[in-house]
Amino acid sequence: MTGFVRRLRGTYRRTRLGTRLALGLGVLSLAVFGVVGTVLTTYMRDYLELQLGDQLKLIQAVQAKDAAAHGTVRRKPYYGWYTAVYDVSGDAVTLRRPSDVPDDTRALADLARAMAHSDSELTRTARIEGEGTYRLRGCEVEPGVVLVSAAPVEDVEETVEQLITVQVVVFALALLALVVFGRRMLRRGLKPLGDMAHTAHGIASHDLTESAARLPLRADGRDGGSEVAELRTAFNTMLEHIDDSLAVRAEAEQRLRRFVADASHELRTPLMSVRGYADLFQYAAANEPAERDRHLARLRAEAARMGVLLDDLLLLARLDAAEVEAPLRTADTDLVELVQQAADAFRASHPGHPLTVTAGPGAVPRLRLDPQRVRQVLDNLLTNAAVHTPAGTRVSAGVEVSGGWALVRVGDEGPGVPAEDRERVFDRFYRVDKARSRDRGGSGLGLAVARSLARAHGGDVELSGGPGATVFTVRLPLDGGP
Repeated sequence: MTGFVRRLRGTYRRTRLGTRLALGLGVLSLAVFGVVGTVLTTYMRDYLELQLGDQLKLIQAVQAKDAAAHGTVRRKPYYGWYTAVYDVSGDAVTLRRPSDVPDDTRALADLARAMAHSDSELTRTARIEGEGTYRLRGCEVEPGVVLVSAAPVEDVEETVEQLITVQVVVFALALLALVVFGRRMLRRGLKPLGDMAHTAHGIASHDLTESAARLPLRADGRDGGSEVAELRTAFNTMLEHIDDSLAVRAEAEQRLRRFVADASHELRTPLMSVRGYADLFQYAAANEPAERDRHLARLRAEAARMGVLLDDLLLLARLDAAEVEAPLRTADTDLVELVQQAADAFRASHPGHPLTVTAGPGAVPRLRLDPQRVRQVLDNLLTNAAVHTPAGTRVSAGVEVSGGWALVRVGDEGPGVPAEDRERVFDRFYRVDKARSRDRGGSGLGLAVARSLARAHGGDVELSGGPGATVFTVRLPLDGGP
């Protein structure tokens, strides 16, 4: 029995939702039909029995007068009904003749005996041998004389049985129609869910490893009520989020591939130079000291360049790692003095670019920041201005306070950044001038490092200006950042 129940449960769990709902609707309807049928049958039986009792009472009133006048009932009752007049003395009951009674009169005699000792009329249901079930009613005609009438309840039982039969047939047809048409209506109502399931299967079969950003499938707009509409909206919103995630992932993968390629290329150049000078040094080991020193100097320069590149990559990796604390050593710093120091270093290293330093209205308070890293940001921006502009181009640096931020603007009057390159100037290894020599143009990490360091302080670096002017604005929070 337990195994059968388990198999039944397993079959039910594998059944589709529409079938489950239809079965549940059928069971619920069957329960409702059962309650309605029981109540209706009980009410009809009680009603018919009450009618039979009233009919007995009415007929017995006439028969009692007949018995009082003639001693017995001369008027014939309905077909199948019985009437008897008894003389009751103590426990002895004597049937008066002639009487229309069945062969088995025990039930009638018992009621007459009980009636003689009762102050009210008695009614009971008894079974008469060979006749069936009868409704008995007794009344006292005069002291010691009792009239007993018996009416068959067979008609009541047959009527109730016919009512039950009609109810079973009608309820069965109604249940069948309800399940069939309800299943169709449920299938139609659940069609939007089926379409969403089809869409989900299509998404599951879609190759999410492709670089295509958008999924090709969507749940359509079939009507299904407010609940299905909410589910459809949530489903489509989820798909939009998946699309956005795939787009971000595809872009990140492309940037990673480009970053790996650029990093490999940037590292390959100094490595090839080191290898070449090492070969020259090996083959020219017996040459004059000046030539060996020149080769050693070039080896050290290339190694230093490669070291700077690796340091920048390591710094960016540490800044990108969310689980690692940003490598900052903060202290109370005078930002204006820091800008002035960067300006002095720039004038010394780039005398061909005149630099102007200005301070906006209002005093700049001391900020809680890492002076070495902020100085690195300023040096990168100033060096970027010198590298990407011709000699003689004027460069400016200004400091001011605005809206809870300390702003440092580094600008130049050079050719500017083309509009198509503005969104990518902060990408790693990206160069506006692809043909620029790496010895002059740098590795393409300066702006990326500057923005990452500014964001580590809770600020940012933004590019503005148009053709003939370039302005980088460093925003640092006055409250010390995150």
